[in-house]
Amino acid sequence: MNTTSYKKHIKSSFLWLCGILALLPWGGVGVGFTSCSDFIDVEPQGVISEDLAMSQPNEMVTSAYAKLGDDWYTYPFNLWPYGDVSSDDAMKGGSGTTDTNYHPVEVWSTLTASTPDHMDELWYHFYCSISRCNRALVSLAEFGDEKLGAETKAIREGEVRFLRAHFYFKLVQMWNQVPWIDEEVYKNHTEEQTPNNQFTHEELMDKIIADFKAAYDVLPTQQSEGGRVNKIAAAAYLAKCYLTMAWGNGYEDATGVSHINQDYMKKVVEYTDVVQQSQYGYLEDFGDIFLPEYKNSKESVFAVQHSDYEDDNTLYGRANWSNMLNGCWGMWSCGWDFHKPTQNLVNAFKTKDGLPMFNDYNKETAYPTNGVPTAQKWDPRLFHTVGMPTFPYKYEAQYTMTKDNSRTPNTYGYYASLKEVPQRSKGETYDNPWQAFAMNDYVLRYTDVMLMRAEALIEVGQLDEARTIINDIRQRAKNSIGKHIQYAADQCEIAPYPASYFATKERARQCLQWERRLELAMEGGRYFDLRRWGIASTTLNQFFEKEKDVVYEGQTYAQYYKDAHFTPGKNEYFPLPYIQLYYVPGLYTQNKGYN
Repeated sequence: MNTTSYKKHIKSSFLWLCGILALLPWGGVGVGFTSCSDFIDVEPQGVISEDLAMSQPNEMVTSAYAKLGDDWYTYPFNLWPYGDVSSDDAMKGGSGTTDTNYHPVEVWSTLTASTPDHMDELWYHFYCSISRCNRALVSLAEFGDEKLGAETKAIREGEVRFLRAHFYFKLVQMWNQVPWIDEEVYKNHTEEQTPNNQFTHEELMDKIIADFKAAYDVLPTQQSEGGRVNKIAAAAYLAKCYLTMAWGNGYEDATGVSHINQDYMKKVVEYTDVVQQSQYGYLEDFGDIFLPEYKNSKESVFAVQHSDYEDDNTLYGRANWSNMLNGCWGMWSCGWDFHKPTQNLVNAFKTKDGLPMFNDYNKETAYPTNGVPTAQKWDPRLFHTVGMPTFPYKYEAQYTMTKDNSRTPNTYGYYASLKEVPQRSKGETYDNPWQAFAMNDYVLRYTDVMLMRAEALIEVGQLDEARTIINDIRQRAKNSIGKHIQYAADQCEIAPYPASYFATKERARQCLQWERRLELAMEGGRYFDLRRWGIASTTLNQFFEKEKDVVYEGQTYAQYYKDAHFTPGKNEYFPLPYIQLYYVPGLYTQNKGYN
């Protein structure tokens, strides 16, 4: 999404959009902020009228696109606290458990409608994003034919419906039943009369699918301006939606193997076939996927674009502010040491004869040391994913990590997350005093889509084809040793799965689920995978019990997990934020278990 032409288009619209946004009401639902009437009434200067703004449909579409990366660490659209910190992959990090308000997400037992209060910001900004989409659709309906022509209008409508579905997917992912605010609600000004239980979980997902399908039907397979979504991205998202629905509604009593919908699984196969036959594919080296120079490679089916201020001649650039806390302590000028890999995740990369250790992986704690090979071998993806003392930070020996690169080792240990940061030599996008990087946020990368395909193929009985996909991914991981992590070559061992591992669906599922964890670790999706499979409570409560006693070279940490507990029938979804719940008293129904 980051071609020069489109960046210029975004830049040229920036001041214009500022004028629009200064004038237009935010529109969403349940905002709960102080109204403009509380301030001195001053005639605005340098803004255009709402009528004029709405008469510019192409610019309104640009405004909707602009919201994709308009986030912050307290409302990260990539959901790293809710998809990783809430799981067995990552700890919150920072200076301690009170640093930011994400600790309740990590331990679950103290999660309420008001803690963390960051959830309210996330809800609000998602609906701001949806409001921009609705306005763009209204503008296109009224002025699209005149200003753009019928063909371009149809394509732009498809793009906006894709964007709206994207934001709604995240809302449902977080809160299950949410108010459906579309362009008709916007036109009728009934936002504050729209409850969140008007539609069931499946009905909401059907509406999201309808938007993605509308996009799929009209979008070209490639766009002349690379910043725009295309048919292939819509197909990938349709697969993601159907895969989510195929396992159940997310609550453990109605989710899992016994609730699998075969028709939905077949839809996953159908739409992932479109992606498989497209211009996208595996990037040759796993390590390259997470370097800035490869961020728009064939691996990237859909990503939120970010840039460096030196590239676009702005003060801040289009920086990734979602991950601004996640730089390694002492490695960056503003590395706040959040998003810390767990020992459990590190142990999961252990191999024996090149294959995962499955049930035995976490019986003993192990951690590699650079230049000191042992009998324990590791999946090479460990060294691309987790920063560890004694190893080069993001492949650069001049920035080798030590134990001093941990901010609070007695609480969060010594590991650091690598994927969302560039190499240290590439510098920072912005650092005065906050830090940001120009790294894209992957929403859908090709390997993720192929793992969705493998998951569905297993469930429809095509186990050999699923094995081929997974082994191709493992071969790519094996090929990633020589270019970036040669220093760890004597500690790496990975092999393809033999046919016997895919003799039954149960065994094949285990391989697939393991592969998703290793391939996509620290990319913000682990918890949502556990929930989809109906195993969140078992996995997390076992993790809490073991991780609370973890030790790294004599240093104990993660002891706060003694207070952690995941309650099925409640914690599968996050509670509706308190401010939203009571913005219009009685309008919204709280998720079960949180009342």
